[in-house]
Amino acid sequence: MSEVRIAVDPPRVSTGWMALLALAQMGVIMAATVGGQILLPSQVAAIDPVHKEASLAVVLAVAAVCTIVANPLFGAMSDRTSSRFGRRRPWIVGGALTSAAALAFLAFQDTIPGLVAGWAVAQLAFTAALATAIATVPDQVPILQRGRASALAGVGQLSGPLLGGVVATVLLTGSRAAFLAMAVLVLTLILPFGLLTREPPAEPGPPFSWRGFARGFWVSPRRHPDFAWAWLSRLLITLTLAMGIGYLQYFLRDAVGYERLFPGSTVEQGVVVLVAVFTLGSVLPTLAAGWWSDRSGRRRPAVFTGGLTMAAAALVLTTTTGWTAAIVAAALLGGGYGMFAAVDQAMVTQLLPADADRAKDLGLVSLSNSASNTLGPVIAAALVTSAGGYPLMYGVAALFAVAGACLVWRIRGVR
Repeated sequence: MSEVRIAVDPPRVSTGWMALLALAQMGVIMAATVGGQILLPSQVAAIDPVHKEASLAVVLAVAAVCTIVANPLFGAMSDRTSSRFGRRRPWIVGGALTSAAALAFLAFQDTIPGLVAGWAVAQLAFTAALATAIATVPDQVPILQRGRASALAGVGQLSGPLLGGVVATVLLTGSRAAFLAMAVLVLTLILPFGLLTREPPAEPGPPFSWRGFARGFWVSPRRHPDFAWAWLSRLLITLTLAMGIGYLQYFLRDAVGYERLFPGSTVEQGVVVLVAVFTLGSVLPTLAAGWWSDRSGRRRPAVFTGGLTMAAAALVLTTTTGWTAAIVAAALLGGGYGMFAAVDQAMVTQLLPADADRAKDLGLVSLSNSASNTLGPVIAAALVTSAGGYPLMYGVAALFAVAGACLVWRIRGVR
């Protein structure tokens, strides 16, 4: 095997440490999901109702492109950071503060260019906080705890959109108040991990250089095949998620006819209902998959099962577009993504090419998420506006999930 493994396992971490990490990831995913699924679609529809699908695709795609460089860049810079506060914590705190400022900026935008600029900065800040927080897992968590740590973080990530959705649509009215509330919640949830946890002493890597950073974008599939298969598998599975949820609000309005079915309700509230079903359907599978993968030492079966369950969720919506079908699909999607998210992250930390570049290499893995968030809205927009409409889009999304699930069996470095 050519894969490089961590030579010395770190000592066990406490449940409190894992809980703070889960809250930090919850804050990032909450703001990113509520912003992308509820607040931005509403703002775009108000600004450009005729071309809302295309305009939303531009807003989301530009931000996703920005994260393509940001994921490994922030990771590489944190790998080489040397400060009395640690390598990761300055980036986590800085990301939280910047993302809160960007969300506050978005609260006052009423043009598409303003939304593009604000959401791009927000995504850059989300990336800085999330990429470096995730890197603390291989830094500080022993292998036999990584499934549980990733599962708790997964529950946080899956619960965040529900919390944010309730705040944005039930407790508050209007995008401005909701964006400002997201800014406050981001600080409340992320800063405790950045400010209250400690990092063990670590020597930073070589000084940062742009030439070295550019070379670091390439990890040879020949030398590190497991890393490459894990990257491609994640790309395809998260592409299914990006396609499935990117146009959820428009799906409820245009295909399901949510406001006609439930007079007096809004599609934003419908999205929150589906997010609640998604979250509740994910909690037990996420925790069970993380616990089982640690206990058995096997990661691939849980990732495979999660991908197939996500495919089943998409297939439900290829035959019917009713509200009941949407509820069933949301439950399946939550359970499948929960299993996948809980174990895939733990699996990837065991496949990193080099210990000295953990955050950078995790950033490269996260490029699969960025790529799916870039491609998903573009692919979905083309399919939704074609003769096949939403059924065709969800059918293609199901194929991506099946392909991604099957590729996990090409990975040999973990069971």
